[in-house]
Amino acid sequence: MKRYLSPILTLSVTLLASAQEVADTIATQELQEIVVQAPKVVRKSDMDVYYPSASAMEHSKDGIQLIRNLMIPSLNVNDVLGTITSSGESVQVRINGREATMEQVRNLLPETIRRVEWLDNPGLRYNGANAVLNFVVTNPERGGSLMTQGMQALNCAWGPYNGALKLNNGRSQWGLSANYKMTNRIGSHREYSETFTFPDGQSLRRNETPTGGYMSGSIGSLQIDYSYIKPDTTVFWIALQGFKQWPEESMYEGIMSQNDSQAAIRLRDLSGKNGLTPSIRAYLEQHFSHNQLLAVDISASLYNGRSYRIYTEEDITTSDMITDVNTSIKDHNQAYGIEADYIKNWRNSRLTAGVSYTANRNRSTYENLGGEVFHQRQDRVYFFGEFFQRIDKVTLTAGLGASYTSFKFRETNQGTDSWNLRPQLTATYKPNTKSQFRLNFSTWQSTPTLSQTNIAPQQTDAIQWAIGNPDLKPSTSYMLTFRYSFTLPRVMGSFGIRAFSSPDAITPILYWKDNRLITSYENSDGLQNLSFFLSPQIEIIPNWLMATGTLQYRAERMKGTGYKLYNHNWSGDITLLAQHWNFTLTAQYQKSQKDLWGETYSWGESISILALSYDWKKWEFTAGALCPFTKYDRGSQSLNPYNQNLTHIRLDMAPMPFIQIRYNLQWGRQKRDIQKIVNADANVESSSAAGR
Repeated sequence: MKRYLSPILTLSVTLLASAQEVADTIATQELQEIVVQAPKVVRKSDMDVYYPSASAMEHSKDGIQLIRNLMIPSLNVNDVLGTITSSGESVQVRINGREATMEQVRNLLPETIRRVEWLDNPGLRYNGANAVLNFVVTNPERGGSLMTQGMQALNCAWGPYNGALKLNNGRSQWGLSANYKMTNRIGSHREYSETFTFPDGQSLRRNETPTGGYMSGSIGSLQIDYSYIKPDTTVFWIALQGFKQWPEESMYEGIMSQNDSQAAIRLRDLSGKNGLTPSIRAYLEQHFSHNQLLAVDISASLYNGRSYRIYTEEDITTSDMITDVNTSIKDHNQAYGIEADYIKNWRNSRLTAGVSYTANRNRSTYENLGGEVFHQRQDRVYFFGEFFQRIDKVTLTAGLGASYTSFKFRETNQGTDSWNLRPQLTATYKPNTKSQFRLNFSTWQSTPTLSQTNIAPQQTDAIQWAIGNPDLKPSTSYMLTFRYSFTLPRVMGSFGIRAFSSPDAITPILYWKDNRLITSYENSDGLQNLSFFLSPQIEIIPNWLMATGTLQYRAERMKGTGYKLYNHNWSGDITLLAQHWNFTLTAQYQKSQKDLWGETYSWGESISILALSYDWKKWEFTAGALCPFTKYDRGSQSLNPYNQNLTHIRLDMAPMPFIQIRYNLQWGRQKRDIQKIVNADANVESSSAAGR
């Protein structure tokens, strides 16, 4: 009898869970897929859906920890630094479809996360995102929740602190959250060498021996929000936020030697920025009959801040000042955005159409140029349409976007206007529940930044200057990805090949003018690369020990004015997670990829982490270390014939031991949270003082 009842009970529980899930969903009515047995991951045609296990929930105190415990293949989750990446690229995080910050994800209670949606080939609606991670969340109907977290390094002034309070009353919810990340004068140093080659063929070699330095960069935010939700009818959400950036500084001191002089030079290089950014966002979603809905998002932000750089070279013997660079830029910048999407669902198909408009109004005052003011105006309009169709085991998604971009400088009346098309196509074949093949072609545009287009000259050192190019045009990127995903007993993951091309990439260009080496920007002849990647997840000991990681090989070529360069490298990461009783042991190693852009190779942080956590009731206590096995290193290497240089940035505090305490408290019943579908882009820009 037990043998026959087991499948019946399994089917009943699964159908009941599916019914509950449909009732809790307030976003677009998703195309349903029948799942008889609820696996750890459900591979849909356009995403992978992960349902947190009881063990993952039990050992998590916030959203970032839950994602770490899900061990999603190809996803690297760094709980200590608060970052999520995939194959070395950034991942866009969303909460109920609304674009969110890592601090907001950290403030999610694991008990409220119903499922996690992983999109490794997001469509046109996501506007060029490399990958998207969406948390589908519910919150208490009445009562509320309180969540706090604090981490502190033991040998330096570094650590993030977060707190979130939510109060609920029927269909309404009020939220208050505060986040602060302290990075105050962390000891670091720079290893630097360079060779200048002048137009007459002579060369100057300079080598910097570090004598000291530090990094700072404390940030904080405070947000209050309100939402009203009438399921399947109306959703309204509004948020006010203030973001504060205390001086984000890097300072390096050293002794510089030159091949043309026996005198040593004392060098000091200080650069930084600070500012305040208040913002407001509002969202309205209205459902209509016949599976239709309209979603509108509005945002606005204002930035008031300052960027600066002080660079000096002093003869040690005579104390004479050789070089004295002092750049100071005050910004008063504004950004506005609005987006509207229309979505219509049928049984096996979906139509999405949308339009968005973003505007940036930038005002920069160069205090080092006698208070000279520059005004820049940026406007962007984007239209798109996308259609999804399921045909038995095959699903197809096709879309086309068109964007208009305009840049204008008031003082010189310089600027550009351009139109770009953005086609996208995805084909998925799912022969069974254990495997899936996906082919995706996507395009997107990258617009020039304020620093890349600003014509105000900025001095870098005694030889180098930086000047923007107002004639830059947005660059277009194309990517073709083939991915095979598999699910086996105790092993799951994906293997893929990715081809990328950006034929008009915006890159630096160097040239000599009036005995000055000028760094500007151009639309280059492009970057092309080919990547192979493998991302497995392995249950070594079920419910006790798991491993996940990514291994990637990349080959690429970069062409620009006067150069053609190649790059081949391996990169990857591995995470081991051991859980038993109330203990969790985490070990991570990450080797960052080496990127080629223009004539420069650059690499991010190659780090390791070891941490042990203990859960006790509503508390979690963690002790660990950053870089216990590796040497912190990030840097770059320039191969430009006029200025070849090599930079390594090191931490004096590695390894960095830390402790962390989390506390979660909930009261009341569960209700749905907002599920925002569109996001208007109103990211305000800021200037950057030129540096090495």
